[in-house]
Amino acid sequence: MSGPGAPALDIPKAAGLQVAVVASQWHDVVMSGLVAGALTTLTAAGVDDPLVIRVPGAFELPLAAQVAAQSCEALVVLGVVIRGGTPHFDYVCRAATDGLVRVTLDSGCPLGFGLLTCDDEAQALDRAGLAGSTEDKGAEAALAALTMARTLRDLRARSAR
Repeated sequence: MSGPGAPALDIPKAAGLQVAVVASQWHDVVMSGLVAGALTTLTAAGVDDPLVIRVPGAFELPLAAQVAAQSCEALVVLGVVIRGGTPHFDYVCRAATDGLVRVTLDSGCPLGFGLLTCDDEAQALDRAGLAGSTEDKGAEAALAALTMARTLRDLRARSAR
């Protein structure tokens, strides 16, 4: 959502919306920034007491998101995978991304995708929403989830007419 051409989205009113933040634990500094950015955005939108679920790593995100989607109206999924010297990066990124796409399509629950896939730690820190970061991908993922929840609510209401 960021970079040149990124849309300027307003934070939608989301009071009463049940939201879960599913976040991995690897790379604590980056993850702390991502989670803080997401929670700040959710609070600004009026979301009370979002469920925060921490999982070991990015590979575990889809399963936790799948279970959370059963009781939530929107998901914010956050993680970071940093490229190393083996193909592990490619496998984990693909599995996590494909799994999260499947969760949102199978459940119909909107999902803000905040899985950073970076070449190095500096790139991750630059996107983590920390002091000195140029981007806040946690906030962006939360905004995407809220915007989609609102869009789907409107579409469903229109279909029910």
